[in-house]
Amino acid sequence: MRESLKRKIIEVCDKKILTKGANVGVSFYAFFANKNDDPELLMEAAHWWIMVHKLDHFEKAVKIKSLLI
Repeated sequence: MRESLKRKIIEVCDKKILTKGANVGVSFYAFFANKNDDPELLMEAAHWWIMVHKLDHFEKAVKIKSLLI
């Protein structure tokens, strides 16, 4: 996974944890705008989420962050 995507995921997880608490869940769609303006990056995140880590649709933000640090 490219470094810029890792940084974005960590940033989004940090913000969600800060505002909604450690129990907040996220999906890989949380790291993108509501439009598909970068399909390659979206597929990169989806592959990491689904194929590499076999994660459910929603996972705890703290878990996702821990996979990246």
